[in-house]
Amino acid sequence: MLDGDTVVFVEVRYRRHAAWGGALESVDARKRAKLITAAQHFLLKESRWARYPCRFDVVAINSMDGDSPPRLTWLQNAFDT
Repeated sequence: MLDGDTVVFVEVRYRRHAAWGGALESVDARKRAKLITAAQHFLLKESRWARYPCRFDVVAINSMDGDSPPRLTWLQNAFDT
């Protein structure tokens, strides 16, 4: 997506149960490496975007229970923290 002149790569993660950790925690070092590789590939193929700044955001969706709506967390610059 674009945020002004910034190319934003967004990873959306959903967890129905927290037994294996939350959605945000599921973006580990291995997943980050895959996302970075995919972004590099995209920027090589779509060179017009390569001159713009870019960032990685994570949208995490966690179900609380059957009666509550899911909790949504949008972490901008997720890989800089």
